[in-house]
Amino acid sequence: MCWHGWMHAHVDHHGYGHCCCHGGRMRWTLSCKEELVRLEGYLKDLKEEMRAVEERIKEIKELKGRDNQGA
Repeated sequence: MCWHGWMHAHVDHHGYGHCCCHGGRMRWTLSCKEELVRLEGYLKDLKEEMRAVEERIKEIKELKGRDNQGA
């Protein structure tokens, strides 16, 4: 099994790179600095997505509160 599982699920999805553990002889790796930059960027994206989800939840709760007041 590929130990790059988290990379396949996340990094490839966001276009940050690829894993060559399937078939090829050449091995692609990141330096610590490159990995840190990519992970920090990914974390920033996740935090922005989390804020958007929290905002949507807040909007839905406000709409639900208005609906309950009118009933």
